[in-house]
Amino acid sequence: MGEAKRTDLRVRFDRRIRLQFHGAKVTSDAGLLAVRELDEVLGLTELAGLTLADTRTGRNIQHDRLGLLRQSVYSRLAGYEDTNDAERLAVDPAMRAVVGRRSEKPAASTNTLSRFETQILSEPDNLEKLAKLNDAWVARAGEQTKSWRIILDLDSSESPVHGQQEGSSYNGHFGLVCYHPLFCFNHYGDCEAAMLRPGHVHSADDWQQLLEPVVARYRDSALGKYLRADAAFAKPEVYEYLEQEGFGYAIRLPANQVLMRHIDHLLTRPVGRPPKRPIVWYDDFHYQAARWQRPRRVVAKVEWHCGELFPRVGFVVTNLRAKAQAVVEFYNRRGTAEQWIKEGKYALHWTRLSCHRFVANQVRLALFVLAYNLGNFLRRLVLPESVRHWSLRSIQVKLIKIGAKVVHHARQVIFQMAEVAISKELFEQILERIWALAPGAG
Repeated sequence: MGEAKRTDLRVRFDRRIRLQFHGAKVTSDAGLLAVRELDEVLGLTELAGLTLADTRTGRNIQHDRLGLLRQSVYSRLAGYEDTNDAERLAVDPAMRAVVGRRSEKPAASTNTLSRFETQILSEPDNLEKLAKLNDAWVARAGEQTKSWRIILDLDSSESPVHGQQEGSSYNGHFGLVCYHPLFCFNHYGDCEAAMLRPGHVHSADDWQQLLEPVVARYRDSALGKYLRADAAFAKPEVYEYLEQEGFGYAIRLPANQVLMRHIDHLLTRPVGRPPKRPIVWYDDFHYQAARWQRPRRVVAKVEWHCGELFPRVGFVVTNLRAKAQAVVEFYNRRGTAEQWIKEGKYALHWTRLSCHRFVANQVRLALFVLAYNLGNFLRRLVLPESVRHWSLRSIQVKLIKIGAKVVHHARQVIFQMAEVAISKELFEQILERIWALAPGAG
């Protein structure tokens, strides 16, 4: 006992305090147990068992593919953006519990997890199945959601790189060497699809390849279908595709002289002292660009701001029949997609694409998207109303990062949870709401 005390650490401000480290007996990620429960009730990662191929042929395989997939996804949701932390997490009791390992056996090591991600999952067939797995996850969450419509938002982003990764290149718009991924979100914040692209491509490149599987899933649905996108997607082939698929759309249109002439009557500065609040005018008209096969409705918004000599003007091309102001307000809500991209960047660090091979970084982005969606499902399907406003970062810090002491008995493993940001009553509510999602629970 005395020898054990000599290994304790002390702090000088209070000599009564001793510091002991018991990595296999305590955890800082006990909230992952709730994530694992949600996964189990919705049957998410078990879908991978029906699709992902395991190319390992050795006789001494200790970690099955579902456990490895859970470890890859859960660790990213907990804020561990790559496999460097796997060695420590392998003995973490919460991680061992959620990936399905017995308490005395560790989870996968860094080498094992790295081989799983960069070799097994990077096989062309498995990479395609990862995208289909995400599609199936979003569909499972959609089954739990009552709605009369689905709204899709297309947007691109940048993932800076700091080495010689395949496919990375300088992007003049962002002013850095990067990848240029493309994302599609629905209005619940679920990431419907994501595609990693080289850094130099245009924002709208490969839009149909990304969008087609998403559209196909909703093609026979009775839901109202809508799409919003910025000016990079203002292309006649995009309009024609969405019109053929029965989508209503609102897409920002770059200004030109012809469009400005249509609203010339709104460009005269208002007479008198300008008010502090902007003066806003709306108008709509039909317009046909040279490449368009027919005229389309364009909605204009003109804002006169105090202290500014010229108005702020914006155009939106649309096939919606709503009033001009309603169309602009509908389009402006696409800004939430930028918020969700920022959550992926700052909570999950999904810009951390540091593998050399392009295909390995495709796998990493796919795993980040699965982790993001799992966190978003937890937020929108499970969290009680009082905490549903939490960001993904708040979910990490307050829910997932619950400290716990682990006590082993002959037939039980007890997690003694810290009650700081999350009370027992709130955690119980979360579990009950998860169980209510089970088939036949209602």
